[in-house]
Amino acid sequence: MLENVRAFVREREWEAFHDPKNLTMAIASEAGELCAELRWVPSAESDAHCREPEARQRVLDELADVAICVLMLADRLDVDLSEAVHDKLARIRDKYPLVP
Repeated sequence: MLENVRAFVREREWEAFHDPKNLTMAIASEAGELCAELRWVPSAESDAHCREPEARQRVLDELADVAICVLMLADRLDVDLSEAVHDKLARIRDKYPLVP
């Protein structure tokens, strides 16, 4: 997946625009677009809304945009995203232990 993102960016010569600041701002922008897809949907109806074909496609498109930007930032910062997620989960397990 990362190689496909790299190739897409390289083919368009967009590397110069993908510094950490711009990629972080892109993540926030794309996350905002994802939020907009559900902004006025009542919480109790959000699962059903996301199963409606047209809404689902819009949500998937925005989710993919967020993921692409996250992958590009991780790549730019030379971060193993799987390792970063694993490490973060380990730290929050300690912070939020299971309640017996």
